[in-house]
Parts: sequence; structure tokens; C-alpha cells
Amino acid sequence: MAPIPGGVLQMGSEAFYPEERPVHEVAVEPFAIDRHQVTHAQFAEFVAATGYVTVAERPLDPADFPGAPLDLLVPGGLVFTAPPGPVPLDDWTQWWAYVPGASWRAPYGPGADLGPLDDHPVTQVAFEDAEAYATWRGVRLPTEAEWELAARGGLVGAEFAWGDEPHPGGRQLANTWQGSFPWENTALDGFVGTSPVGTFPPNGFGLFDVAGNVWEWTTDWWRDRHGPEPERPCCGPAVDRRAGSVAPGETQPRRVIKGGSHLCAPNYCLRFRPAARSPEAVDTATCHLGFRCAADDLTIRAAQA
Repeated sequence: MAPIPGGVLQMGSEAFYPEERPVHEVAVEPFAIDRHQVTHAQFAEFVAATGYVTVAERPLDPADFPGAPLDLLVPGGLVFTAPPGPVPLDDWTQWWAYVPGASWRAPYGPGADLGPLDDHPVTQVAFEDAEAYATWRGVRLPTEAEWELAARGGLVGAEFAWGDEPHPGGRQLANTWQGSFPWENTALDGFVGTSPVGTFPPNGFGLFDVAGNVWEWTTDWWRDRHGPEPERPCCGPAVDRRAGSVAPGETQPRRVIKGGSHLCAPNYCLRFRPAARSPEAVDTATCHLGFRCAADDLTIRAAQA
């Protein structure tokens, strides 16, 4: 882990998507965070030691998915497949499909040959899976503010983890999508899927892949805008942030994910930036979503003593 100094974070951005607004100050205590995303090999060690079964590997309860076709109510995860040509960008089903049998063991489903994955970030992990791994290690998942402060690497107000230009001097500094999403990936960065952690340069705090490769879970419940916390009514219960994170017509609460992934492209999802954020249902597992762990500063000091 890398130690991250505390301070006042100017969180968010006014330059891109509405959910990143407004820019506001957040005080963050010193903490530590993994230098790279949790790898396939690290997660495999956890499973071998505990016998843990991920959400994507468990049977599905039809009551949790009203109206879903019964033939899809089998263990699996969401998998990206590039369409053969341009498609409407307002229909994600053109490139995402639920694949039975997809899990952290086989991120694109049984039979898909992805080559060795030990040093790639683990994917197809739901929030509960990431939290279970962190608990096993004696650490935790980061908050959204912690993650953003760490990803900025000491740069105040910069749009990217390395400055204000997405590709300074034409260099590819992260594993993202080059070309026209979702059908044309020219792979100028050398990858069409995930890349081994540490492939691209670290940020100012020595952290790898805070932009691109895979999205990362944080502990914050999703809200559509930044801003002050809702005030607690004087004579009633506290605001239920978990319930408030549920999208209209859905049943599952959502957490904030950060960092973007290898599927982020400027023509569709320019979110490989520290301020960028997106909602994800807690029971969802995909081939472009992983995590890294954090720890309180006192926890790290105790472990080093």
C-alpha cells in the first residue's frame, strides 16, 4: 500500500458530466491504499484460503429479478462483445450481454481463452465479493473521496491523473479505448481487454491504473449530484442513503465506482479521470469492474510496528 496524506480535496469537476458537479471541498484523513488493483492471483489466494463463492457463482432467486427470463436465472455475469459495426449509443444491450458461467474464474464465460490472467486485475466481482476480500486481508474498501484524492496524485484541479491533456505528446498513459466505441478499437495502447497491473506509468503517489483498465468499487452510496448531505429531519429518521441510491424501476441499491476502464472512449464515456464517477448495482459483476483496498492510517502503523 501507498500512504496518502490527508487534506482538503477539491472533489468533482465542472467540465464534463453532470454527476461530477459541483466541485466542493471534502476533508480527508490520512490513509493508505493499494498501489495497484487487486489481481486475479491475489483473489485466487483468498478463495483458496476461505472457500469463498462469489455472487456471480451463486444460484439466482427469481424473486430478486421479477420479469427476467427463467433461462437467464443461472449464475453468470455481464460480458462485453464488440458489435460488427456502428450501433446507437443509447442502447447498451448492443454490446453487453449476460453470459451464464461468467465469473472471476472465466471473466468472459466458459471456453473464452484470455491467456494468463494472474497479474491482471480480477473482474466479475460484485461489491460483496470485494468487501469480503478486504475483510480477509484486514483492510477495507476506499470511500469515493479517498479514492479521488489518491487518484489525483497530488495534482490539484487537473482533469487527468497526469495533467490536463488526455494523451500528452500522443502518449497512451492508461488502458482505455482508442477508436469509435463500441465497435472499433484500434488498440494504440496495446490492449483490447484488461492489461497487467503496473503496465502504465504510476501517478504522483505511486499508484497504478487509477485511470482505465477496470472500474473500481468504493463504499459510497450513489447520488446523482455532489453536494451537502441531506439534512436529518428534526423529528424523524435519518435519510436512508441506501434506499436513495436505487434507480427508478430497479430493486438493487447502487454504489459509486471510479476510474473508468479499458472500455472508456471519448465518444461515449470520457471517464478515465479522477473526478469521474458512475453508479453500479451492488449485485452486479462485469468483465470491466474490479477494486483495490484501503486502510486507515493507524491500521497501517500498527501492522508495521
